[in-house]
Amino acid sequence: MFRPGIQGSPAGPSMPPGAWPRGMRPGQSPAAMQMRGNMIGAAQTPEGLKRGADGKSSRSSKGSKKKKIKDRVITQQVIELVPESQAYMDLLSFESKLDSTIMRKRLDIQEALKRPIKQCRTLRLFVSTNFYQQQTKPEDGSTPTTVTTDWEVRVEGRLIDSESKEAVAIKKRKFSSFFKNIVIEIDRELYGPDNHLVEWHRTAQTQETDGFQVKRAVVGGGVKDVKCSIFLMLDYQPPKYKLAAPLARILGIHTQTRPVIINAIWQYIKRNKLQDPDEREYVVNDKYLKEIFNIERMKFCEIPQRLGIHLLTPDPIIVNYIIHPSKPDAKNPACFDIDLELDDSLRELMQNFLLSTASQQEIASLDSKIHETVEGINQLKVHRDFFLSFSTNPQKFMNDWLTSQSTDLKTMTDANGNQEEERVSDFYNQTWTEEAVHRYFYRQVQLKKAELEQALGIRSGT
Repeated sequence: MFRPGIQGSPAGPSMPPGAWPRGMRPGQSPAAMQMRGNMIGAAQTPEGLKRGADGKSSRSSKGSKKKKIKDRVITQQVIELVPESQAYMDLLSFESKLDSTIMRKRLDIQEALKRPIKQCRTLRLFVSTNFYQQQTKPEDGSTPTTVTTDWEVRVEGRLIDSESKEAVAIKKRKFSSFFKNIVIEIDRELYGPDNHLVEWHRTAQTQETDGFQVKRAVVGGGVKDVKCSIFLMLDYQPPKYKLAAPLARILGIHTQTRPVIINAIWQYIKRNKLQDPDEREYVVNDKYLKEIFNIERMKFCEIPQRLGIHLLTPDPIIVNYIIHPSKPDAKNPACFDIDLELDDSLRELMQNFLLSTASQQEIASLDSKIHETVEGINQLKVHRDFFLSFSTNPQKFMNDWLTSQSTDLKTMTDANGNQEEERVSDFYNQTWTEEAVHRYFYRQVQLKKAELEQALGIRSGT
């Protein structure tokens, strides 16, 4: 009853539920339908012949590369068969809402990171002195005396911890990371011009440290106090500049970033109505701006360039300290607080959230398993429909199947007409047969005539 190569089998690649491939009809086996789809896709291009031999069409290979949300959806027919699968669809809907919420939050974080997020913190600076003493024995054998030979100044500091949990989570910074350079100046009258300065400058290879020490020998018998000045140049991020006195006077700004300074100039221009009414891109300087920029009229786009000579290096923080070699038992500790503007502690957490890829790989792996599971469910649904149709009405199923196979065979072989009718002799005894034979011979005579005229060089129609 069944011929080889036509018998249905549940084996074979899966297809989307409820959607038969183009040219397919119910009644075909899943394997036969998939085989026909592969052969049609492969016959469209020469390269497709090779892919068709492997049972893969260009469309199926493209779909395997990019999986869409619809590939994870279970059809309504499956839900009616298995009502418990509705719980999976509810989870899929919740996942979609969760993904949209996370995406919206990521966009909000990206927008927040574009703006400078600063917080005010206090850096506490500690300065102290250590003395090194040595005992000397007199030649007369009397009691040894203790003499102070060296002193050492220690400069240390740390941020005052905030009570917020975010501040505790941030990695603690080294003391030197807050400064661009540090200069310690010792009394020049006592130590001379060649030994009174100690400088530290940040470079690309700088190793951060928690403090600095300066050690010198006691001079002059340790009677005079040693004056010490510590110059601290903060490492502003973004860079800040000190304004020249005339410009600072009219803007009311001492030290600020370049964007803030340019915005302040623009506010000054608007407040004093210095914009040219006819040519809006020009600024007509008043007597103060004319004195600063040495020009009557200028374009607004020229202000950043002309502003360069009026931006100076910010003033350093100066800490004055006195060392008392005559009092070796007193370390003379001193404490100073420096106000800083640092990046908000949440900024690093937000950047880590955007750059984190640890969970993405796990999510991709789980998504792949879900796609495979749903694909298997859809394949089983196709197999079930196939066998259910066969068990309901076997005779009608086989007739539909054979008709479908015959149509598919003609489509694959590009055959015209009806092969079953052409096999019967009555097909050639109909009224149109004689006319078809006459037309066939007429075409053959015309072809032979054209060939003969071409060979004899005779033009047609002469």
